[in-house]
Amino acid sequence: MLLQDLQTPAILPPDSVKQVTREIITQLQTDPETFWHQLGQSALQFGLKVLAAIVIYIVGAWLIRWVKRLLTRVFERRKTERTLASFITSFISIMMTVMLIIVTVGTLGVDTTSLAALLAAGGMAIGMALSGTVQNFAGGIMLLAFKPFRAGNFINAQGYSGTVLEVNITTTKILTVDNRVVVLPNGALSNGTIDNYSARPFRRVEWQVSVAYGSDADACKQTLLAMMAGEQRILTAATDLAPIYDEAEKERFPLSTVNYRMDVVPDPFVGLLSLNANDITFVVRAWVQAADYWDVFFDMQQRFYTELPQHGFAFAYPHVDVTMVQ
Repeated sequence: MLLQDLQTPAILPPDSVKQVTREIITQLQTDPETFWHQLGQSALQFGLKVLAAIVIYIVGAWLIRWVKRLLTRVFERRKTERTLASFITSFISIMMTVMLIIVTVGTLGVDTTSLAALLAAGGMAIGMALSGTVQNFAGGIMLLAFKPFRAGNFINAQGYSGTVLEVNITTTKILTVDNRVVVLPNGALSNGTIDNYSARPFRRVEWQVSVAYGSDADACKQTLLAMMAGEQRILTAATDLAPIYDEAEKERFPLSTVNYRMDVVPDPFVGLLSLNANDITFVVRAWVQAADYWDVFFDMQQRFYTELPQHGFAFAYPHVDVTMVQ
């Protein structure tokens, strides 16, 4: 009857509240026994719903904690990036919590259709307002999942070069060589070109050395090779790469990329690259560990400039010979 109609919570206008109150008072005065009987049944039914809702909430909360612990163990076992693991765990926990609240409220007899519609509309509005942030968010997931670089790598991206400090879910921070911290949005970063100088344990160094015409090409090549042979940081085909790979595996170099390992590195190479207007140019190539790249480059560049003239090889420069005729 009247109390049965009141079991479903609803927001009533003030006039309706007054009318329901008068009807309850009238029924209490005319048939109190039936009123109290129906009130007891309604209270019992509502109590059972509350008890069921409490049980559902307790079981659901325990299940959410169990899922979080399971995900944490799985991510630790697979050595997943901490930021990505934390985000996925938090996201799944929040979604399961929202679903648990909706189910719990629905168990009490409340119509959850309007609540679900409100959540959907709110999510759409937030997504439209934060479209740029959502793009960076998706880019962060891509970077953390595919790992084109990681903290400690030296990269060139979006017009900036520097060492990666940290990769967050929406931004990446890099430290430039002049000690500036640049924050790059992950959306543009994941869709752009990334040049990772630290992705491999070895890099090839290249120099171009120009000498004057008339120089003995074979002798110049042998001199350049002898100079590189005296540099201990330059690798050769006889270098044992196993210790370097072992150290790289413990550090920052990814192992899942194609052709990661090299059986041997090529020996230093010197070749005649071009015949120019005023000089001839040799290309010099050698392999070094990634950490030694710039030190070896600058040290050898200085040695070429200092030692080649001592061996009789002059550097050419633009000049004009003028002959005076009497």
